[in-house]
Amino acid sequence: MAIQEGKAAPLFTLNDAAGKKVSLEDFAGKDVIVYFYPKDDTPGCTKEACGFRDDWKTLTKMGAIVLGVSADDAASHQKFIAKYKLPFPLLSDPDRKVMTKYGAWGEKVMYGKKVIGVIRSTVWIGSDGKVRKHWKRVREAATHPAEVLAALQAKD
Repeated sequence: MAIQEGKAAPLFTLNDAAGKKVSLEDFAGKDVIVYFYPKDDTPGCTKEACGFRDDWKTLTKMGAIVLGVSADDAASHQKFIAKYKLPFPLLSDPDRKVMTKYGAWGEKVMYGKKVIGVIRSTVWIGSDGKVRKHWKRVREAATHPAEVLAALQAKD
């Protein structure tokens, strides 16, 4: 099922860095930003995570939740969170099932070659559980969190 704006977001449950199960349903009634990224502690992924960290206070004042999702394991997430003081959960999707549901796993071009991998993307799920916005392919990891924040600030 492809992600469609205005349609219900696919439900999921993944483990966080502490091994605790986190479900989309846990955040019913809140805006949820789910961002998919390739790998902990790599240049682009670090810039994106730190951008969401830097906007964290504003996002939480707006009632939004941020969830980062990659295939990395709990130990990797723990190091990444500690190193950059990330205030939001990072979830592990080792079999890439959630990424696949959300269109964040598939063919992409990397260094001029077609490869299969994580497609950096973000989904904003509204408080009603429906997809408000889907950034299918994030081009600029460093400035993307500000773009997400601007979209939230412009909501009706």
